[in-house]
Amino acid sequence: MTINAEEKPVLLVGGYGKTGRRVAERLQARGVPVRAGSRSATPAFEWTDRETWAGALYGVRAAYITYYPDLAAPGAADEIGALVEAALKAGVRRLVLLSGRGEEEALKAEEALKASGADWTIVRCAWFNQNFSESFLLDPILAGVVALPVGGVREPFVDADDIADVAAAALTDDRHIGKLYELTGPRLLSFGEAIAEIVVATGRKIRLEQISVSEFSNLLVAEGVPDELIGLLLMLFTEVLDGRNESLANGVFEALGRPARDFADYARDAAETGIWAPRRRRAVGE
Repeated sequence: MTINAEEKPVLLVGGYGKTGRRVAERLQARGVPVRAGSRSATPAFEWTDRETWAGALYGVRAAYITYYPDLAAPGAADEIGALVEAALKAGVRRLVLLSGRGEEEALKAEEALKASGADWTIVRCAWFNQNFSESFLLDPILAGVVALPVGGVREPFVDADDIADVAAAALTDDRHIGKLYELTGPRLLSFGEAIAEIVVATGRKIRLEQISVSEFSNLLVAEGVPDELIGLLLMLFTEVLDGRNESLANGVFEALGRPARDFADYARDAAETGIWAPRRRRAVGE
């Protein structure tokens, strides 16, 4: 039986992470079926097991590609190139890649996609706002002290909802084929300034404590962060967050015709969900 193109799902490689679940919501709202590309899905997808790729790609119309743990990780470009080749072999030509700003390995992955002959779109992003509320910075925010090996370097923090809006548009509108969108927020903020916005939104006392790289590494080990993620975070904080990204881009407007979301608006909305509210300690016997 032949499956109509409209009935074919979009594969979300990487499953439902910070951007993947948001892309899924937007596609499903448009009546587009989705398939999670994760080890727990059926069919399963695992970056470390290429035997799973063909099954995950079978019968899909397009794919949104995110890489775990991050496209900056060594060897990521080779994996992206291999997946793109597998996608084209499976007849999947429409590919949207989530890339990273100022990351050498990410640039290699972008070039591999561009040279593949696929109908590609690249969504190149700065540091996510949601790293403060949905990732490794959440617990330090809740504790009131965020210890990082950063100084006054500024980052054009971008919102995951903007990323998802652009990705969903690219997956459903041919006008975005062959486009590279560089996404940033509308302002440059240091980590201290970003935390100050969260302080305003929550009314809590939260401070940034600057620590050395070795202290940061020891802190991550003590918190039980996986080794591969520790290596990635150390690379990001020592190499990528060196000021190379202290500039704004206009990708959100280019793709969607509207301005990017401001960090203050993100902080206000996140605070309203209660995600940063102090957690009550359970009493003995509760």
